[in-house]
Amino acid sequence: MFGKNTKVDLELNREVEQLLKTGGKERILPIVQAGEPVLRQQTVQYSGQLSKGTLNKLIDTMHTTMLEAPGVGLAATQIGLGLALAVVEDHVRDDEDDPREIAEFPFHVIINPSYEPIGDATRSFYEGCLSFDGYQAVRRRWLDITARWTDENGKRHEERLHGWPARIFQHETDHLSGELYIDKAEIRSLTTYENLEDFWCDDPVPTDAAEELGFEL
Repeated sequence: MFGKNTKVDLELNREVEQLLKTGGKERILPIVQAGEPVLRQQTVQYSGQLSKGTLNKLIDTMHTTMLEAPGVGLAATQIGLGLALAVVEDHVRDDEDDPREIAEFPFHVIINPSYEPIGDATRSFYEGCLSFDGYQAVRRRWLDITARWTDENGKRHEERLHGWPARIFQHETDHLSGELYIDKAEIRSLTTYENLEDFWCDDPVPTDAAEELGFEL
């Protein structure tokens, strides 16, 4: 766990419970958009401030909200909560020739995540964000990283990530430091979804097929 002497922050726990209630029976929360101060704040490291029950409900609600969006990652800041916690998940699509090197990335809860590059290789691809809805832009990211995080049970992990999973992990971890992908994107590449499909994709896809464009993060 997160330490035998860890004490639940009762006030924060109540606030999170109130937040979760706003998701209703569907457990879907509104996603904070760019301009909200919480997206620019350094999050607080998670050390067991929430009860196990509240943490589990938070994770479940974030997962449901992410999938409904749809997205492949969601940071706590994106639902207005300043804790260093995010959820990620992505699955291989039919296009085997996708240059983004998409790979299976099972559902993970990443608490207090960090990463460091392995080597100097980078890749630049269009990237989107659930908190910058309607747009994508090209962002250069490390191709390979060493990812470190703690799971919901307090177990520490270290794993080498490559390609698209590495991009997802970097994107969500950056969120928890108050960074948005657009901060270091190629601004001249900024485009709406529709124009990305019409002018910058080899094969136009339906507007609602976000997965073909690289789900938002």
